[in-house]
Amino acid sequence: MYTELKSYQIIIALLKKYGIRRCVLSAGSRNVPFVHSVEEDPFFECYSVVDERSAGYFALGLAQESKEPVVISCTSSTATCNYWPPVAEAYYQGVPLVVLTSDRDPAMLGQWEDQMIDQVGMYDRHVRKSVNLPIVNDHDDWLFCQRLVNEALLELDHHGTGPVHINVPMRSYNNSFNVRELPEVTRIRRVEMRDGDEMWRPYAEKLASARRILVVAGQTTGVSAEFASALERFCSSCNTAVAAEYMANVPREHAFNPTLCMEYRYVTKRKFAEFLPDVVVSFGGNMTAGLKDMLRKFAGTFEHWSIREDGSVCDMFKSLTEVFECTPEEFFSRMARLLDGGLNDGTYLSALKTYEDQAVVPELPWSNALAIKRTVERIPSGSLLHLAVNNAIRLTNFFDLQPDVKVYANIGTHGIDGPVSSFLGQAIVSDKPAYLVVGDLAFFYDMNALRLRHIGDNAHILLLNNQGGEEFYFNGMWKDEASDLHTTARHHTKAEGWVRECGFHYLSAHNEVELDAALETFFDDGAEGPVLLEVFSEMKSDSDVIYSIFDATRPRDAQSEAIRCSKEFIKRTIGQEKAQRIAGIFKKGR
Repeated sequence: MYTELKSYQIIIALLKKYGIRRCVLSAGSRNVPFVHSVEEDPFFECYSVVDERSAGYFALGLAQESKEPVVISCTSSTATCNYWPPVAEAYYQGVPLVVLTSDRDPAMLGQWEDQMIDQVGMYDRHVRKSVNLPIVNDHDDWLFCQRLVNEALLELDHHGTGPVHINVPMRSYNNSFNVRELPEVTRIRRVEMRDGDEMWRPYAEKLASARRILVVAGQTTGVSAEFASALERFCSSCNTAVAAEYMANVPREHAFNPTLCMEYRYVTKRKFAEFLPDVVVSFGGNMTAGLKDMLRKFAGTFEHWSIREDGSVCDMFKSLTEVFECTPEEFFSRMARLLDGGLNDGTYLSALKTYEDQAVVPELPWSNALAIKRTVERIPSGSLLHLAVNNAIRLTNFFDLQPDVKVYANIGTHGIDGPVSSFLGQAIVSDKPAYLVVGDLAFFYDMNALRLRHIGDNAHILLLNNQGGEEFYFNGMWKDEASDLHTTARHHTKAEGWVRECGFHYLSAHNEVELDAALETFFDDGAEGPVLLEVFSEMKSDSDVIYSIFDATRPRDAQSEAIRCSKEFIKRTIGQEKAQRIAGIFKKGR
């Protein structure tokens, strides 16, 4: 029988998955849930050593001679301090120890709780990895805890060996052992480039038999010809479709636009299930939220293979099973070689492209969406395009870019800081025409950048001034008129004076006619000096236009249309705010 504490259930189950058997146990109350569970399980080989310092050195000797990791477990407070000398010795000798320290309720730290000290990261630079587990209350806590334990155990032998630290908080003493079987857990495996083909071949065989392989391309700053060739060979060898936003900067022969067919605002959970992959292979940096949110709804129903050059764990879909420690080019090239003779029947990509093609952007009224469309579709091939966060990225994905436009965005942190400065740095060292799409709050936040020297004729800035933070209307955070002051930061500021003072050619547009006229100058190759076009609109109506785009481009089916009409009827009858409250109650009930 096992403890009812889920964090220790996860630890014990994963120790078994990793084949770690030997446990050196020191007497105490807080670690009783672990101690009694493992001593009752014949898989484990347990040793009792009361003194924690002696226990640590004893485990050191066991691990050195057996060439296998050993667990040491103690209660909280000064017991954990006694591990310090043997943990340091293990670190400098490269001996793999799993240091389990039991802890108390985190809320009571510093409140004169008995036998409680700050144990988080307490061994500092003398362990290869230190994790502090959550108290598991729900499924998300469970996944988080499972990931952290995997992260720690993976570092026992990652480019060298040594100790790792897992701190296990709990709210109260627990001596209930009423669990007959350990839960099923996922061991995350790391596959390295140095591993031979015998290690990689089973994965190639899994790809060869899969019907739906989704390659998710995150943000990159561009790919080499060698990478493009490796990706093409891979995609031709197995049933692959590539989900790629513009900022992925990858070839689009096997790609589709996830904004138009895997975005949660477009596709119902039932419809998404028709496209659900068997295997997800991800590489690159961040991406916008839509595809991530949809895949998380199906967490655990597919395998996720993450390509990470440093071998780090990034479980963005809450389904991670493998980490491939190599470059994307190395992964796709090696898999293509192992898949030699394989063929992509095109069924998966064709289904996604057919669904994507049903999304048709409607005629747009005057709005920042119209300004973005008219601008980005005219950006010449071979140019550089920088998109400020949220709206610039979201809306640009609806429209068609010319081939070979290199797209940047500061989406690593997804804040409004610095898009103008970043763009100008890119434009100054580039010999290509360079374009920035930026909203007013982000622009005024970073407006000092226009004073930089060396700004060339190739810099073109589209400033969308709709008098505040439209995003807060779009995401439902705007509640009343007071929100315009403290949430959307409504303003009546124009950029013209500062822009002219900084030596930019200034253009403006308040309507469609003025926009078309201004764009002729904006795209004039013969113009001298950098140029900024300020487009004026209203954030509330701009937000309404985005919703209309999502609504108009959403592919229809009978069930989803009936649900949509029902929701609209309810909103018209009782009001949107009440409808949102009721929806929230139902979500909590689930």
